[in-house]
Amino acid sequence: MNDFLASTLLGIVEGLTEFLPISSTGHLLITEHWLGARSETFNIFIQLGAVLAVTLLYWRKIVNLVVGIRNPENLDYSLKLATAFFLTSLFGLAVKKAGWRLPDQLTPVLLAVLVGALWIFLAERRLRSLITTSQIGWMTACAVGIAQVLAGVFPGLSRSGATILTALLFGVNRPAATEFAFLLGIPTMFAASLFSLVQETHFFHNLPSDSWSTLLIGFVVSGITGFASVQWLLRYVQSHTFIPFAWYRIGLAAVLIGLLTLPWKS
Repeated sequence: MNDFLASTLLGIVEGLTEFLPISSTGHLLITEHWLGARSETFNIFIQLGAVLAVTLLYWRKIVNLVVGIRNPENLDYSLKLATAFFLTSLFGLAVKKAGWRLPDQLTPVLLAVLVGALWIFLAERRLRSLITTSQIGWMTACAVGIAQVLAGVFPGLSRSGATILTALLFGVNRPAATEFAFLLGIPTMFAASLFSLVQETHFFHNLPSDSWSTLLIGFVVSGITGFASVQWLLRYVQSHTFIPFAWYRIGLAAVLIGLLTLPWKS
């Protein structure tokens, strides 16, 4: 498959799955099995495209938080975002320093996909017994920050899924949980992408192995599909549960079980 088509398909996969609770990393690992593994720089660029999409969707909210930082409510919300981001950074760097790497086998991804499905069922069941709130508490913010690290350690779990579902377990309603998770994802993904890019290029001294056209295609396609994906999910959570995503994960797991009979890496 030529680079243009492969870059387009991978950009679509990243954009569609980054913010849905179905795991972008898990889907990219599977897609790259057939299309061929891409460079880390390419993966960074398509992630940047996706995070730019959600940034554009939330730019008014971000500006309001910054401009109105003296407002007690805005200050409280911003501090909780900062705390969650700090915990993600702290534990994330500790995991990196410990030598953690993405698995190159399918089984861990499969297990994380199934755990994610179970997590959705449990969170939605608990939510039915709670009086939900749109307020993010300090314990919720801390738990969501730690959940981001777990999602990074176990590809297939889903960063957006882990953060949203954690907030649901603390009684936050779906729209508020989704918004907090997405706003937290913006600095987290930008920081992670920049950190990886600096490592990959040795402080930008080395040029990427991919052509700039390939990187640009992946970036743009991921951004466009990510924008559409987030818009759809924000409308969806207003009146729907996450249960369909749990069933999707179970279906995906069934496909992955079938793939275990095939060689995972060529």
